[in-house]
Amino acid sequence: MAATAPITQDVLTLPRKVAADESGRVNLVGLTRPQMQQALLDAGTPEHQAKMRTGQLWQWIYEKGVRDFAAMTNLAKPYRALLEERFAITLPEVVERHLSSDGTRKYLVRIAGGHEVETVYIPEEGRGTLCISSQVGCTLTCSFCHTGTQRLVRNLTAAEIVGQIMLARDDLGEWPAPGRNPKDETRLLSNIVLMGMGEPLYNFESVRDAMKIAMDPEGISLSRRRITLSTSGVVPEIARTAEEIGCLLAVSFHATTDEVRDRLVPINRKWNIAALLEALRAYPKLSNSERITFEYVMLKDVNDSDDDARRLIELIRGIPAKINLIPFNEWPGAPYQRSSNNRIRAFADIIHKAGYASPIRTPRGEDIMAACGQLKSESERARKPRRAVGEAPQA
Repeated sequence: MAATAPITQDVLTLPRKVAADESGRVNLVGLTRPQMQQALLDAGTPEHQAKMRTGQLWQWIYEKGVRDFAAMTNLAKPYRALLEERFAITLPEVVERHLSSDGTRKYLVRIAGGHEVETVYIPEEGRGTLCISSQVGCTLTCSFCHTGTQRLVRNLTAAEIVGQIMLARDDLGEWPAPGRNPKDETRLLSNIVLMGMGEPLYNFESVRDAMKIAMDPEGISLSRRRITLSTSGVVPEIARTAEEIGCLLAVSFHATTDEVRDRLVPINRKWNIAALLEALRAYPKLSNSERITFEYVMLKDVNDSDDDARRLIELIRGIPAKINLIPFNEWPGAPYQRSSNNRIRAFADIIHKAGYASPIRTPRGEDIMAACGQLKSESERARKPRRAVGEAPQA
C-alpha cells in the first residue's frame, strides 16, 4: 500500500457543513473556530468581518458563559438580531443533580433524542476534576464496569461533550463576574478526565474537537496537561491522541495476564497486552514529566495478588508511568468484590518500592452512585414502574 501523507493540523480543522436543529438554527456550541467562521459566512456575515465576529462570539460563549445574543454588547443590534434568527447556544439538559456528603456532584444529563449520560465533578484540595462522557452506553462490555452492562446507543457530538463542561461551570458558578478578568477567577473546575461513559477513542473526532475548544486560550482555557483521556486500549488511535489532542493519557489496564484481561477488558482479545504496551512505548509525548497513568481496579482474588503486582512492574518497565490503584466501586449485581484495604496497601507497597508512584484512589460519591453508569441505570429503573401503570414517559 502506498504511504499516505501525514495529516496536518490545517487539514484537521477544515470547516465542514454544520447541521441546524429542528427550529432551523445552528448551535454554535461545539463548533471549532473554522466551523463557526464558516457558519457565520453562510449566514451572511461579510467575509472581512467573519474572523473578528468569530473571536467575539467565542469569548462571549466560552470565556464569559453568556447564552443570550442580546447581552453581547460589543455587537451591533442588527447583527445580534441576525444571530438570534440563525443560531442558538444550547447545552444538554441536567435531568438530575446529586450532591454527595464528600462534595462530589453527579449530573444525569439528557442529550438530543432523549438519551442520558452522566457527568461527575470531584472536588479535591487545590483542584476540581470533571469526569465527562463521550458515548451513550459503551460497546466494550468490561465486566467490572457498570456502563459495560448498557448497550451502545450512539456517540456524543462535540457540542454534547463540551456542553458537559459548560453545565458544570454553570452549577459551580464559575463563569467570571461582569467586569472581572477571567484569569483572576478561582478555578473550581481545573481538570478534565475523559473517564465517563464510553470509549473516547471510538469517538475520536468529536472528542478532539471538544477538547480543542476546552483548551482554547480565549475561552475555557484549560491546559492540555490538565486533560486526561482514558482508553481501554484502542491501539490504532493512541498515537493520534498525542498528535491531534496533545492531552495526557491513561490506560484502563486492570490485569497482568492476557487470560485475566480478556475477561475484564474484552478489547484485549483484539489488541493484547503486548500490542498495547508497544503502542504506549511509542507514545509521542511520553516523558518523565508526562507519564502514562495505568488505571488498575482492585478486585478481590482476581488481580490483586503480590504476583500480579510484580508482573505489573515487569510489564511496564521502561515506561514513564504511575499506577492509580482504584478500589472497586461495587454496584448491585456486580460479579466482583472490592479488595480489602490491607491487600490494596500491600499491592501498592510492592509497586512503590519498585520506584513507581502508586496512589490509592479514595472512593468518592458512593452515597450518590458515582461509579460510572450507576445513576443512569437507577434513573431508568425508577421510571419503569411509573410507565408500567399507564403513565407516559417523563419529558
